[in-house]
Amino acid sequence: MHAVEITSFGGPEVLRLGERPAPVAGAGELLIRVAASGINRPDVLQRMGRLLRRLLAPRIFRGWRSRGVVESGDALAMAEAGIRVGDRVCALVAGGGYAQWCVAPVVQCLPVPDGFSDVEAASLPETFFTVWSNVFDRARLQAGETFLVQGGTSGIGVTAIQLARAFGATVIATAGSDDKCAACLALGAHHAVNYKSQDFVAEAKRITEARGVDVVLDMVAGDYVAREVECLAEDGRIVIIAVQGGVQSGFNAGLVLRKRLTITGSTLRPRPVAFKGAIARALREHVWPLLAAGKVRPVIHSTFAAADAAQAHALMESNQHVGKIVLTW
Repeated sequence: MHAVEITSFGGPEVLRLGERPAPVAGAGELLIRVAASGINRPDVLQRMGRLLRRLLAPRIFRGWRSRGVVESGDALAMAEAGIRVGDRVCALVAGGGYAQWCVAPVVQCLPVPDGFSDVEAASLPETFFTVWSNVFDRARLQAGETFLVQGGTSGIGVTAIQLARAFGATVIATAGSDDKCAACLALGAHHAVNYKSQDFVAEAKRITEARGVDVVLDMVAGDYVAREVECLAEDGRIVIIAVQGGVQSGFNAGLVLRKRLTITGSTLRPRPVAFKGAIARALREHVWPLLAAGKVRPVIHSTFAAADAAQAHALMESNQHVGKIVLTW
């Protein structure tokens, strides 16, 4: 099979198209003939060596989300999940997602919503798993609360905006230009803040009439955490899912005490299959009907042929995109 390989840690140019043996599904797994592979920010960190400790030889680039057709698999596990050979599925895969075939745990697979293209389906798994787990499970966002998402035009951001609004929250999104702020509003954000020309703390306080926001989804960390503490309401929650602004954060602990704040965070990739399977079941119950009804939709910025994975990564690093970047096979 063809697969995108990483030859060494470095810039986008270290990615190349090579040939590898096709994988074989094991117990509790199925084999997917891949049509499209979504790209996410952690893929860039993997390529740079910030998530992989060492690279002894060229290897299939890991990738963690794919869309394709079920070729074979563990018959009992597939029957329990209601999945059959030939079904179109999207999956949060265990690695090797940048390839023509990949294996995935059956419980991490979801049916492609009716009417969705391969590219649209490939954009779903990582962002929807991440947003559901962090915004709704960990941060417990409720209808009627106010939600602030940093980086509203990222793949995570466009998903978070739509889901938070669909479940009844007031949504404030930050973005780095007026055009991107307009895109956030078009996706359903009630308010958008250009973080390059406005202070999101002051804007959050103004919008909430000094009450503050209930939940913050933070992909920056660093000095953002102190500012987010300032703009939280009583019993507010910050959930950190990336550290693009650095791992060191100082904040006013007195405010955390007085306002009974929660600062938490998580990474999805190291979690066990059972944990991810539980998220998949929640998504199928609560979110997949919204996708089928058109109330929530994937946002695709660009598609690239798999051979052009380096160009796709360069676009991801440029931060010029709104929504998802997807490879096609």
